[in-house]
Amino acid sequence: MSSMTKAFILIAMVACLTSTAHAIAGQATFYTPPYLPSSCFGFEDRGVMILAANSGLFANRAACGTRYRVTCTGRTNLGVLAPCTGRSVDVTVVDLCPGCAGNQVDLSQEAFAVIANTDAGRINIEYNRI
Repeated sequence: MSSMTKAFILIAMVACLTSTAHAIAGQATFYTPPYLPSSCFGFEDRGVMILAANSGLFANRAACGTRYRVTCTGRTNLGVLAPCTGRSVDVTVVDLCPGCAGNQVDLSQEAFAVIANTDAGRINIEYNRI
């Protein structure tokens, strides 16, 4: 293999490793206990930092166990003017949210409270797979 080919391969590998994932924009609501049974894991407890995915994201259980980092980006209504806490939360997909629109997810109440005031009810978010 020529040195030029090796250099190209090295540059391509570094580019792949340093590429950043683009955040998915959407909205989040929250749901309250009981969190079991879940569509993914039945009665297996996966904690409270969890997410119920819209049908597209859920992809017929393909997303089960996938982890996402979710960040509040702002309000969706006039109810709470500054709902975001400035923090992010890492959650695991454990369930399907059949009533969620294509850009919406449903966080556990505990996960929602990490990133926003629960009085807001619905917030704008960005989320990335981790």
